[in-house]
Amino acid sequence: MFTKPAVLAAAAIAVAMAVPAPAAAVSPPLGHARTAVHFDLARGQLPENIVLAPDGTAYVTFAKARQVAAVSRHGAVRTLATLPAPADGGVHTPALGFPLTTGIVRAHDGTLYFLYATGTADLTGVWRLRPGGRPQRIAALPADGLPNGLALDTRTLYVTDSVLGTVWRVPTSGGIATAWSTDPALAPAGFLGANGLKIHNGAVWATNLDKGTIVRIPMLPGGRAGTALVTATGLTGIDDFAFTGHGDQIIAALNNVNQVALVRPDGTHTTALTAADGLQGPTSIALRGDTVYVPSAAYLTAKDPNLVLARLDG
Repeated sequence: MFTKPAVLAAAAIAVAMAVPAPAAAVSPPLGHARTAVHFDLARGQLPENIVLAPDGTAYVTFAKARQVAAVSRHGAVRTLATLPAPADGGVHTPALGFPLTTGIVRAHDGTLYFLYATGTADLTGVWRLRPGGRPQRIAALPADGLPNGLALDTRTLYVTDSVLGTVWRVPTSGGIATAWSTDPALAPAGFLGANGLKIHNGAVWATNLDKGTIVRIPMLPGGRAGTALVTATGLTGIDDFAFTGHGDQIIAALNNVNQVALVRPDGTHTTALTAADGLQGPTSIALRGDTVYVPSAAYLTAKDPNLVLARLDG
């Protein structure tokens, strides 16, 4: 997701700020990092979110191009859908001032669900793309919000709203979105709050970009939301994340400090990847076996939106 400095820079049509870059990469617990794909900055191919298919295809949302695309194992990029531009150009999109595609998930049958934020009531919401089909909005979300993170739990989708500080719940069949949690831990602190989202071990987990936190919200009987618990702090500019498969261990994208962090179950964290590994403002994380996929949108660097692959050791 865009950081506040990136929005200001975009409004000025130029990015004039530098991202802090550590002197060297940090190898453990991620190693063998390489830039697998370079995307086209001029065409708005800024990868905001990613989901993997069993055949190795990566599906990404290109934020500024308003697109969903497939990236093959060999790095070929194919546009699957371009969403309609809002009539006003998206100038009323909350916090950002331009329309963008954000979170994406994939169902077992290959259906893609993704989010679109435009600041308009006719387009903002949850969208669906069936294999070989056309994109269709299946649920409206508030035009004064910014839908961002997306997670799938069987027949239910969960959505973070970074402006309204809400987790929404939407049936995969479509319909009316309901507010599942408005816990204060999700609220923004000046810019964007609830951001990345995953379902894991009987809970909904979300990041808060402004607060640099990871939040765990228990899923109670009957589908109700429990009280949010902050499980990690000090994660400056945290965007989306993924669980490694080792309990509650997390790999998180720290967008505006240009790092990827390993977050332990006790909440402590270490730097796992940096600019020296090819990062250009990482936005999200996906894992396939021991391979870690890290898309970078270059929101701050405005140089090289890309996809970095690394290996999870141990």
